[in-house]
Amino acid sequence: MKDISSYDVYILAEQLSDHVWHLYDTWDRKAQSTMGYQIIRSADSIAANLAEGFGSFSFADRKRFYRYSRGSFEETKAWLSKAHRRKLLPPGESMILKAIIDELGPKLNSFINNTKER
Repeated sequence: MKDISSYDVYILAEQLSDHVWHLYDTWDRKAQSTMGYQIIRSADSIAANLAEGFGSFSFADRKRFYRYSRGSFEETKAWLSKAHRRKLLPPGESMILKAIIDELGPKLNSFINNTKER
C-alpha cells in the first residue's frame, strides 16, 4: 500500500505549509499574533487531515477528513489573500504561493473525488 507522503497532493500541501511557516518569521508582532498563528494552523491542517483520512478505516471517515482538508485549504487561501493585501508577503513570494495553490487545488479535488472504498 502506498504511503500518503508519496502522493503529489500531500507533497504540495506540505510545501504550502512550510512556506507559511517561514513567512511567519518575517512578520511583525501584530501580524504574527493576529493572523500568523491562524494561517499556520490552517496550512498545517491541509496535510494533517489528508494523513488522518488516509489512515482511517472507513470510507466515510476518509472522505470526511479529506473534505476537512479542502476546508483548511480554502481558509489558508483566505489568509494568504489578506497577507497579500496587507503587504506581508516578500517580493516574489505571492507568485510562488499562487503556483502551489493553483496546482494543489485541482489535485485536492481530484484526490477527494477519486477516493474509493477499500
